[in-house]
Amino acid sequence: MTMTSFRGLSAALAAAMFALPAAAASWDMPTPYGDSVFHTQNIQTFAEDVASATDGEVEITVHSAGSLFAHPEIKDSVRRGLAPIGEVLMSRLANEDPVFAIDSIPFLASSYEEAQALWEASRPVVEERLAEQGLTLLFAVPWPGQSLYTQAEVAQASDLEGASFRAYNAATERLAQLMGAVPTQIETGDIPTAFATGRVDAMITSPSTGVSSQAWDFTSHYTDTQAWLPKNMVIVNTQAFEGLPEEQRTAIMDAAAEAETRGWEMSREETESGIATLEENGMAINEPSEALSQEMAEIGETMTEEWLEEAGEAGQEIVDTYQGAE
Repeated sequence: MTMTSFRGLSAALAAAMFALPAAAASWDMPTPYGDSVFHTQNIQTFAEDVASATDGEVEITVHSAGSLFAHPEIKDSVRRGLAPIGEVLMSRLANEDPVFAIDSIPFLASSYEEAQALWEASRPVVEERLAEQGLTLLFAVPWPGQSLYTQAEVAQASDLEGASFRAYNAATERLAQLMGAVPTQIETGDIPTAFATGRVDAMITSPSTGVSSQAWDFTSHYTDTQAWLPKNMVIVNTQAFEGLPEEQRTAIMDAAAEAETRGWEMSREETESGIATLEENGMAINEPSEALSQEMAEIGETMTEEWLEEAGEAGQEIVDTYQGAE
């Protein structure tokens, strides 16, 4: 081969290399919950939508049930770039900034309509706080309203006095304290074992978690308090996201918007089917008594006041915007 031919071949190879499409982004995504949970199912569909919209150039592999990173580690794993994308319960970040606890204040927003209005009022501030840590919010989806699971009927808050009460964030810890119970941090996957071993006696959680943990095996009463609708957020490392071509970023954001809309509807459906499943499996479904409703409302007012003291001006603006939209 002559030098001229070699140079010609090299140039052709170089041109061919640059003509190849950019290497596909292969993202591992840790999530806290199992495959049977609607949040995970929604995220699986989101991943499929992203792959389809980017012609396979962005592939998201979902690692559910804490199999890649445990729930408490997910946010920092995304922030540090150990995983480019992940899902986390928003109120888990409340110790970093009280804004993240806005959706876990009892009875501030206790219906889907109210929760949607509260999210619209708080989303810009949440996005701002995440951006300060190099994170971008993609979408957020609520759990069904939080209700009480106990081994005996609860007619008033004093019925829970001294009981070991499952907590999963700062708000549920405070709620337990105000009811006279003893908060105990228990992850979702550990709920059945915690009840079986006597580590906890009661919990407040969604119908979804009640069904996935088969709560009828260790509790007998469901009191439909619908206290609040906490959200899971899907977040992405901003540097990783901005490293993608613009058309891929647009495709991801479009898929995220669809996932949020779809997820809220799935959550509504989950509420109805979850309560029905609990009842089918022998749990007593109770409406809260007038005394319990009044006590819980008073606890909610106390927790709202405490939250506003912590959240300051930003928190007051969110509440004012939300209440003005009601």
